[in-house]
Amino acid sequence: MNENIEQKIPTYDDVLAAHERIKPYVHKTPIFTSQYFNKLSGAELFFKCENLQKAGVFKARGASNAVFGLSEEQAKKGVATHSSGNHGLSLSYAAGRRGIPATVVMPRTAPEAKKDAVRAYGANIVECEPSTSSREETFARVVASTGADFVHPYNDARVIAGQGTCAKEIYEDLGEFDILLAPIGGGGMISGSCLTLSNISPRTKIYAAEPEQADDAYRSLKAGHIIADDAPVTIADGLKVPLKNLTWHFVSNFVSDILLASEEEIIEAMYLIWQRMKIVVEPSSAITLAVILKNKHLFANKRVGVILTGGNVDLKKLPWM
Repeated sequence: MNENIEQKIPTYDDVLAAHERIKPYVHKTPIFTSQYFNKLSGAELFFKCENLQKAGVFKARGASNAVFGLSEEQAKKGVATHSSGNHGLSLSYAAGRRGIPATVVMPRTAPEAKKDAVRAYGANIVECEPSTSSREETFARVVASTGADFVHPYNDARVIAGQGTCAKEIYEDLGEFDILLAPIGGGGMISGSCLTLSNISPRTKIYAAEPEQADDAYRSLKAGHIIADDAPVTIADGLKVPLKNLTWHFVSNFVSDILLASEEEIIEAMYLIWQRMKIVVEPSSAITLAVILKNKHLFANKRVGVILTGGNVDLKKLPWM
């Protein structure tokens, strides 16, 4: 199955339409601040708490935009995707709200907490091996048998436009700010942020945070073309997937740099956020704080929007236990 499906690159008008479409189904999440982290980093940090979003993750935005944008005819056949967890449970949530079927192909190694959440929203799970190739082969069989609408976790114009609503809300709450920082896996959130801010705040620099052990987006940016790893191993399970053509367009044109963090730095940042801010974030979110503390010179004396992308954690397997 060809996942680099030719799609029109979404526009800021698509973000505006998405924001209206999804308002009944998602939260406008709060922005938290922390004097402790401001002092520690030398920056003024504004944490956009998508860990408090519906389904516990920012992906509810893009999934809701895709599901509620379907025609009645398309919706009857349901939706399908492949996901290590967060997009799958977000699509399951949105499909449940619309009352249509959803199927999610998940790696057998995905956190049980995320599998349980997908099932709780009423979706069907089909398991695959923990590699990009196995995921895509299994998924192709699912779509062939169901005829469901494929909602890609990130390489989908509808999803990117939905994710772009997050940066729009940050700008509406903060006004001008100097830097936006978000994690990068496949690049849906970063792409949506680039789409929005290039239109309404072009002076805002955009940085992405990525695990050292899954640094294909970093290497892609340096090489000038997509480099894809098949099965990277990192605690940040939401950031294991490679860029695709739509997200590469935004990353290559608008991202200033991709900053890396080690597994130890990610865990330490996650612990600090839990301890100091009293909120639950997953490793894929905590990587933002990790790269700020590692690269203080980039953020010093700047107003920084930091997207905490999700809070879906297996509480029985916390990394510091």
